[in-house]
Order: sequence, then C-alpha cells, then structure tokens
Amino acid sequence: MTPSLRQAKIVELARRKGEVSVEELVAAFEVTPQTIRKDLNILCDRGALKRTHGGAMHPSGVENVEYEARRQIAPNEKRAIGRAAAALIPDHASLFINIGTTTEAVSQALSAHRGLMVITNNINVANHLRVVPTVEVVISGGVVRPSDGGIVGEAAVDFIRQFKVDFAVIGVSAIDPDGALLDFDFREVKVAQAIIANARHVIVVADQTKFTRTAPVRIGHLSQAQSFITDICHLDSIRQVCADAGIQLIETGAA
Repeated sequence: MTPSLRQAKIVELARRKGEVSVEELVAAFEVTPQTIRKDLNILCDRGALKRTHGGAMHPSGVENVEYEARRQIAPNEKRAIGRAAAALIPDHASLFINIGTTTEAVSQALSAHRGLMVITNNINVANHLRVVPTVEVVISGGVVRPSDGGIVGEAAVDFIRQFKVDFAVIGVSAIDPDGALLDFDFREVKVAQAIIANARHVIVVADQTKFTRTAPVRIGHLSQAQSFITDICHLDSIRQVCADAGIQLIETGAA
C-alpha cells in the first residue's frame, strides 16, 4: 500500500471513529509506529487530522461526534474510570448521573451496589440500572434528545432542583487547560449545572481525550468538584487546579 493510500484510509477511519491511536493504526496497516507517526504528522500539517496524545482525531472531533462513535473512543479507559468512580460511592447513597458515555460506564460499575437511589437524565443509564433490584432509579422529565437519549430542557432542570443528593457523577465534552468544563448543548449544560448545585460531592469523570477537545458552552469549573477521575492527566495546569482546590485526583492509567 502506498503512503498516500494509507493516509487516505487513516483519515477515513478517523472520520468514522472520531479518533484513532498509533497502536491501532500499526495493527491495522501492519507498519511500524514510526511510519504511522510520520503519516499522522503529514495529515495534521495538512489539516486533515488533529493531533492528540497517542494518536489523532478527525477535525469533526472538536464538535460533538456521533454518540455510537463516542462509545468506541477509549472504551477500556472509560471502564476503568467507571470502576474508580463506583469505588467512591458507598452502598445506600443517593446520586445524580448525567449524560455521557463515561457516566454510562460508571452506571455499569454500580451494578453490585446495594440500596442506591440514582437520579438521572440519561435514558441509557436508567435502562441499565432499572434491572438491578438493589437500585432505585428516578428519571427526570423533559425533552428527550434522539441522538443519545439525554433528557434536557427546563423541565429537567426543575426536576433536578427538587433533590439534594450525596454524590453527582458528571461527564463533560471537553476540559480546557484552565479547568473550565465545557459542553455543546446549552440545554444539557443547564441540567448539569443544576446537578452540581444540588450534590454534596461532585465527581467529574473524563478520559484524557477530553483535554484535546473544545466545546462552546461552559458548564462550570473543575474547582467545583471534590473528585476528578481520568486515565492520565498530562496537563500540569489541571494538576495545579486540583492541588489548589483540594480536589482528589485519581488517575486509573497511572503507573
């Protein structure tokens, strides 16, 4: 396969998946990591891809990629983050879980818990936990977003404000180096803000790809959380935010 054909296939793969890693491209094309890194550098210089730690993403990745594609981004990392978040939540606790593929991973890790009350605006979370006999699921009202099963809008905000819970599990679309938590849908952001305001312990969950993205709507700031769980945090500025605010930083992929 010629370099130009391989690079075209890399771009197409990134377009479909949202993001690709050097490791998976080496396996897919049976070439060396050096060859793949050279391909990615060429494609990023052309603007066809955007470089990330350990790989690259399609330019559309700075927008909200399709939900099923997002499920395929860092799935192992999300499962590890989910387990770490679940370990912070004791039995017989009350908690919010908002929209996102990483928060879904948290809900899956909560299946063995007992006596939980889970309030969510995420249909996928509710559908997973509804069959767990030791978990009570409360789902918000509002407008159901067909792309991902998220429930948004003023009705959802008003519903969330009725509760004061022990924990909130918050997923985000992007995290700026200054610690700003960002998302794409202002209606979803309003719900997330209500969740943060009505929880005693906020847990932000996000894999490292969220550091490479941007989104236009501000949810809040990482300093509003008590715990931040990621696979790897490469940004010194984020570590400093956690240190200054007394945030528990958990890195599930750290050596």
